[in-house]
Parts: sequence; C-alpha cells; structure tokens
Amino acid sequence: MAYETITLTTDDRGVCRLALARPDVHNAMNKTLINELRDAVKAIAKDEKIRVVVLTGEGKSFCAGGDLRWMEANVGMTREGRIAEAGELADMLYEMDTLPKPMIGRINGPAYGGGTGIMSVCDLTIGANTARFGLTEVRLGLVPATISPYVVRRMGPGNARKVFFSGRLFSAEEAKELDLLSQVVAPEALDAAVEKEVVEFLQAAPGAIAATKRLVDFVAVHGQEANRDYTLNALADAWETDEGQQGIGAFLNKQTPWWRKGKST
Repeated sequence: MAYETITLTTDDRGVCRLALARPDVHNAMNKTLINELRDAVKAIAKDEKIRVVVLTGEGKSFCAGGDLRWMEANVGMTREGRIAEAGELADMLYEMDTLPKPMIGRINGPAYGGGTGIMSVCDLTIGANTARFGLTEVRLGLVPATISPYVVRRMGPGNARKVFFSGRLFSAEEAKELDLLSQVVAPEALDAAVEKEVVEFLQAAPGAIAATKRLVDFVAVHGQEANRDYTLNALADAWETDEGQQGIGAFLNKQTPWWRKGKST
C-alpha cells in the first residue's frame, strides 16, 4: 500500500523500517499520519515475515508533535469532536504499544509532545546526542493527556513531574537520565547502534517475544495470585509451542533453530 505520510520497507531478514515521512513539517502528526500509522501497525502485526521494527523519522527531526493545522482544526470543534480526535491518537499509541514485535525507536532528531509519546511505546530507544526533547503542552495551557500513560510508565511519576510541569526542553543526555532514551550516540553512530540491537532481537523466537511482551504487560499491573497463575500457564504454553520444542531440541542437540539462521521464514 502507498502511504502519503509514512514509508514502510522490509529487508530479507524481516527487519521493517517504519518512518514518519513529513520532513517539511518535522514529521508533525496530523489525522492522515495517525490513520496511516494505525494501518501500517496492523499490517505489521499480521505479517509473519516481519520480526523487528525500526521506527524513525525522515529528515532532521523524529516528530515535532501535533501539526499546527491539525491543532487549529481542533479549535473549532465541539467537546465531542475533540474527544473523538484524541481517541484516534490514543488508539494509535495503544496499537503501537501492543504490537507483538520488538520495536526500536531510532530517534534521529528532536521529539516534542506527541513525539515523545511515540518514543515511549517503543521497546528500546536509541537517540542522537544532538536531539532535543520536550513535553510543552502546559506552555500552551493544555495537558500531555493522551500520551501520559506511556510517558509516565517510561519515566516514572517523579521524573514525569520534572518535565511535565514546566514544559521545558531538555537534552538527549537528560532524556537518558529520565529513561526516555535507552542509549545516546553520535548521529554518525546511530545506524550502527540500532543494527547491533536488531541483531540481538533476531536471536530470539518471534512467538516467544510476542508472548513475553504480553507477560510484561500483565505482571506489571497484577498482584501475586494473578501473576502466579498467569506465569505458570504462560510457561506451560511456551513448552507446548513449535518454537519451544524446536528451541529446546536445538539446544540439547547443538543445532540452530530457524529463527537464528539469518532470514525470516
């Protein structure tokens, strides 16, 4: 499918590059971009050949947040209309967050507002040391509402308060201290750093990764009794999968399971 605001390419290893492609407006989000990201993420989730996703931005920025024209359109809407528009963004973030594939954020440049929300649904984020970040909503008299579940989960409430309440901009180094970034590198080292992580993800069974993502989400919000039941069943289920049987068999017989042979099925 041809997209207007994003690009999507996949190599023969099953590594998908998903890029925000509105560089003339610093990859700012509008209704079209949100809808196209939702469509692409659903397609990626169903594509068994795709094993790892690298999310990035075209041009100098990762994502500048909301597009000004999109924000202007919200001014004239009813309360119900604004809730519906925000709901599209909320659904997009949820679908990205629950994508059953590992997603690496290749943060090539600045990310503000909603851009930090998109970063926060990535499983791992690697940023250029020249990038700047900010959750500037309060400076506009607004709140970082739709993105907050993911940004607060990533940063923790204490760190979120440091940057939510002032709306100030901060560096890549501080973003790492706040746990928004996993790693900071020079711009020329960004691709190599991302590739290193891609290679590591390709060593893992894709079905096991998907199950482990669900596991992390469950145990993070449930108590001991529910977690005990869930984890025991999750482990029993894993032993019974084709991946589990092949992986253990390959380990015991000093063989290589299919997912570590360098290409997707």
